[in-house]
Amino acid sequence: MALFFEFLGQQWILVAALLAVIVMLILHESRKSGPSLSPQQAINLVNAEEGVFLDLRDAAEFKKGHIVNAKNIPAAKLATRLAELDKYKDKPIVLVCKMGQQSGAAGKQLKAGNYSKVYKMSGGMMEWTNLQLPTVV
Repeated sequence: MALFFEFLGQQWILVAALLAVIVMLILHESRKSGPSLSPQQAINLVNAEEGVFLDLRDAAEFKKGHIVNAKNIPAAKLATRLAELDKYKDKPIVLVCKMGQQSGAAGKQLKAGNYSKVYKMSGGMMEWTNLQLPTVV
């Protein structure tokens, strides 16, 4: 362990450069999948611009409770069902999953399919229910 700290002390420029590259990579990857919105920001955006909530959870979880008027396309089937979202090409699509983890990959798929307004809802349905926002069964 002492050698590790000695290395850090002697090569601090390399360590700082590595950390900077890692931070830039994380920021770049998060931007490629669309910006994150809080649940309240997502509601305001969908209502103002006639967008849609796209629920990426599987059908069983969706049936247990989902956002009103949300469209359900499981993340695993998104690539084959993109045509269902054609009418939302220029409208906001807010991606919702269980905890906000799967929406990044789905956002990249939508961006690659030329969907212009793709957003991720931070915290997913877990955050939505914690804020006691309405759901339907």
